[in-house]
Amino acid sequence: MKNIVFEPYNSIHLGYMKTRVVMSAMSRSFAGPDHTCTDEIAEYYERRAIDGVALILTEGIVIHHSADGYNNVPHLQTIAQAESWKKTVTKVHAAGTKIFAQLWHCGRISHPDYTGGLTIVSSSCKPAEGINRQNGKPFGIPRALELSEIPQIFEMYINAADNAFQAGFDGIEIHMGHGYLIDQFFDARINDRTDSYGGSIENRCRIAVELIKILIEKYGSEKIMIRISPSRDMGGLYEWPDMIDMLNYFIPKISEVGLRLLDISCAAADYYQTSGKIVRMIRKSWNHFLIGGASLSPEQAEQEVIEGFLDMVTWGRYILANHDFIDKIRNGRELRVMTDTIKATLF
Repeated sequence: MKNIVFEPYNSIHLGYMKTRVVMSAMSRSFAGPDHTCTDEIAEYYERRAIDGVALILTEGIVIHHSADGYNNVPHLQTIAQAESWKKTVTKVHAAGTKIFAQLWHCGRISHPDYTGGLTIVSSSCKPAEGINRQNGKPFGIPRALELSEIPQIFEMYINAADNAFQAGFDGIEIHMGHGYLIDQFFDARINDRTDSYGGSIENRCRIAVELIKILIEKYGSEKIMIRISPSRDMGGLYEWPDMIDMLNYFIPKISEVGLRLLDISCAAADYYQTSGKIVRMIRKSWNHFLIGGASLSPEQAEQEVIEGFLDMVTWGRYILANHDFIDKIRNGRELRVMTDTIKATLF
């Protein structure tokens, strides 16, 4: 089938892209010893690159052991962990695909089982509700970050970014969505701080804006992307409580400090009811690179691009379940649907 999403595209920020298809970041939990990238992971990403994916956003890579809340996920804290990603990056580049490392701090979704016993941190002392699916235990009670500790969080991101670029990644994506650390500052239901990182919309956005500014000044705007999810599925529709006012402040502000690459994510939700709604709210004030989509059909994806809402389109579960996703679409072959069995393998 002919569809512009599967045709080449020249981005003023990323350059030549062989399609408009983005592999969305999807946690896999197949890291090797000491949270390293393995040959199996390298081949997993290589297959998607060979198929025609133009931009790969890696699974979440934890920036520091104190930020971890998942089984067997990769880290980018050490030189050895960075070195382990070089084979993946080389294979992806050989297929003509760009690859960004998604950098991840879980905040209150971390757990002492994964932090080496360290107390988990967040914007406040409010624990996440429910049971941690990774270890079957209740989420821990976090410690609110001290004002003096915020620069240490920035240094964790900078160190992980340095390691990512040493490994050869084309850029980094900072995960600021899905209820993880930065999102815990955005959300007034979680963030009850009374200092300069809590209270007003400007204050709750401050940590994100400051981090973006630091990274862009160090690495350049073409190498920094962020993922946000103001409207998403979290066992039901979950939105920032003051979403419109937040967006009206945050989107112009991140543009002002130099951000040019933005990913609107909705987790496993209907695009039009969540991230598609956000895209339509912000598109007039955000005239830079914008991606989203999640589980759109090829026809829906093309319409989003034609109407100017998206520059490239993300797919997660479809690409995870089909390493030949693009080939199947082009040739009218049936796509495999994600199952627990498929999720438990890396192919």
